[in-house]
Amino acid sequence: MDRNSTVLVALRHDAQRTALVAMLDQRHSYKVLLAKSAAEARTIIDEAHVDLMLIDDGQGFEGCSVLAQLRLSNPEIVRVLVLPETSEPGRKAVSEAAVYQFLRRPLDAEQASLVVKRGLEARELARRHRLLSREFKISDDASILALGQGYQLRPESQRFEKLVYVSERMSAVCDLARTSAKTQLPILIQGETGTGKELLARAVHYNSTRRASPLLVQNCGGLPDELLQSELFGHKRGAFTGAVSDRLGLFRAADGGTVFLDEISEVSPSFQVSLLRFLQDGELKPLGSDRTITADVRIIAASNRPLKSLVAAGEFRRDLYYRLKGFELEVPSLRSRPEDIAALAEFFAAKHSEAMARKVLGISASALERLTAYDFPGNVRELENEIRRMVVLTNDGEYLTTRHLPQSILDAVVRPPTLRSGPADISGKTLKDKVESLEKNLVLETLGRLRWNQSRAADELGLSRVGLANKIKRYGLDREP
Repeated sequence: MDRNSTVLVALRHDAQRTALVAMLDQRHSYKVLLAKSAAEARTIIDEAHVDLMLIDDGQGFEGCSVLAQLRLSNPEIVRVLVLPETSEPGRKAVSEAAVYQFLRRPLDAEQASLVVKRGLEARELARRHRLLSREFKISDDASILALGQGYQLRPESQRFEKLVYVSERMSAVCDLARTSAKTQLPILIQGETGTGKELLARAVHYNSTRRASPLLVQNCGGLPDELLQSELFGHKRGAFTGAVSDRLGLFRAADGGTVFLDEISEVSPSFQVSLLRFLQDGELKPLGSDRTITADVRIIAASNRPLKSLVAAGEFRRDLYYRLKGFELEVPSLRSRPEDIAALAEFFAAKHSEAMARKVLGISASALERLTAYDFPGNVRELENEIRRMVVLTNDGEYLTTRHLPQSILDAVVRPPTLRSGPADISGKTLKDKVESLEKNLVLETLGRLRWNQSRAADELGLSRVGLANKIKRYGLDREP
């Protein structure tokens, strides 16, 4: 069983909860998330990966109703209900919520932690059973799924909260994100629109020491300075026209937590100065106030335009850029990691079929082949929208097949793998010659796989367009017919 399992505890704050949380955290090393209400518990489930939920029935938590909804929306989460001392489990808890176990107050931390441990073990056994069932089902469904003799099962997808992936590129990004989450440094997340930058920011927050405090989000694009200042720093009544009451501001509201600033590249030079001052000293001054206030907030900023290029062009402050990039995370585009498409497509198919109460058996191999060949200019967001549409068009008990795909994806050219093998492609007597031979092959392979789209090839190889053009000229590379 994974020692990093996540347990969501939605219990009223008292000595019993404190003792249980300490035992789950210290003895069993689980990651524990706390919810103060049923609404907050639902928000956490939407934003973070949860393995087991333990919730009060009554006392403002409405545990039975929450678990009944959870059974439909997130059936993989183990559900544990805590009843008042004299209460008996009702029919709804048994039939609709299908809880794994009941506990009764007063809570015994030892007993409750044992129930959690056994529940997570049962969840892991169920996961392994699903994987084995999937292997055996492949041969039974071969005719429907159009599997070839060389078909191999894909590796099991990995999860970083709500991010799903199998590729090495995404795995490297998530590993660095996990490391950065344990620090207090600001984080800069860059990548194209739709790649999942906000999901990555939420994953960092829920894996940090600040996860018990709020994560608040502000999109900075298209907002005038006065409104953005008000949203983040707050204002006093009468500070400007329309300021009819005091406003706390996101930085003070998230004190102890995290603020995610999306589209940070769009803020004005004057606001950049205000943000730089806050990052340096942790001090802010609400609009219309003479008093300086401190707030302990971690900043995670995101941009779909490379800030380094904006700095070079004089459009973004160099000192603010270096302040923001305590850690710099680059989320790769979906077309640069096509091996993730199948895993994401199956995840979205399961997610939306459950949300629509529709039984979808899976995705055919031919449909996955077409999806993998498509470039997805809208990245993961576009893929999710396509899968949601396919689920809507599919009848109960059917597979998602190519007849549910739009023509743009059907027209995508399915290309055989063009990766070249190692030592046979390396020639030359000296180390320098061998390195140059390997570099030439890597550049040629990348260009061929991306159909000589030099912008994308340069991005994947970590080169500038000029740098890639120089290597093409140096090695005399030509596009084959």
